[in-house]
Amino acid sequence: MAQATTKTQRFDPYKNFKFRLKWRGKTVAGMSKVSGLKRTPHALKPRKRGTRGNMRKLAAPTKYEPITLERGVTHDPQFAQWANNVNRSSAGQQSKAALKTSLKDIVIDQYNEAGQLAIRYKVFRSWVSEFQAVPDLDANANAVAIQHIKLENEGWERDD
Repeated sequence: MAQATTKTQRFDPYKNFKFRLKWRGKTVAGMSKVSGLKRTPHALKPRKRGTRGNMRKLAAPTKYEPITLERGVTHDPQFAQWANNVNRSSAGQQSKAALKTSLKDIVIDQYNEAGQLAIRYKVFRSWVSEFQAVPDLDANANAVAIQHIKLENEGWERDD
């Protein structure tokens, strides 16, 4: 993977329109929007501990929010094939080979204004939980048709 070649002491924020999404090392063409990466550490309900009855919160597993991807409708079948693999799995028709293609590690690269890689995030074991192949069609509208895909995941980390 490419290393970020920009200054590590940056004080002004990066623009949010320069990004690429990759899976299996290939850039997914035509991606127009990726939702933010969000995680929420939870705490277990307090329990009495010790002789004085002190209440303490205990750490629990972190919850990772789903990621929503959007792109214009094209002839590229990657989204539909990925969603179909998961759909076959839930119907009990999935082979081991198809199961492997249902879970994908993806990479989100963010670039600076000069087009240099600035930040990379790795998202682990993503799978399609929602897929909208075609938006509402309206003959009076003048907009691009957008596909939506919602990914559940088992976590993410920033790649320094």
